[in-house]
Amino acid sequence: EVQLVESGGGLVQSGGSLRLSCAASGFTFSLYGMGWFRQAPGKEREGVAYISPNGITGYAESVKGRFTISRDNAENTLYLQMNSLQPEDTAIYYCAAGGWSLVPRFYNYWGQGTQVTVSS
Repeated sequence: EVQLVESGGGLVQSGGSLRLSCAASGFTFSLYGMGWFRQAPGKEREGVAYISPNGITGYAESVKGRFTISRDNAENTLYLQMNSLQPEDTAIYYCAAGGWSLVPRFYNYWGQGTQVTVSS
């Protein structure tokens, strides 16, 4: 059974940092593209960052230079380092497996999400 379990969310002040983790199991993690997505209340789910099996990355314009996606294939874990957080980054953050883009429909598996709240 494929499982993706996010952790690391929480409440942080504007300008602060958080690191999200996504523990993967039930599939060969190293062979899959992975992505981070977020969904704010009343908004559609949007792509934040993706990473290919061999480490090629891509980012949404809104997070470039602030967020960094990475993966540890030995630990089957995906990360998202988020710096200089702003209130507009407040959302539920999801990790996903199976795609290689910022488009949600290209991903096969999804985690349950972790809440990130940035106070001003």
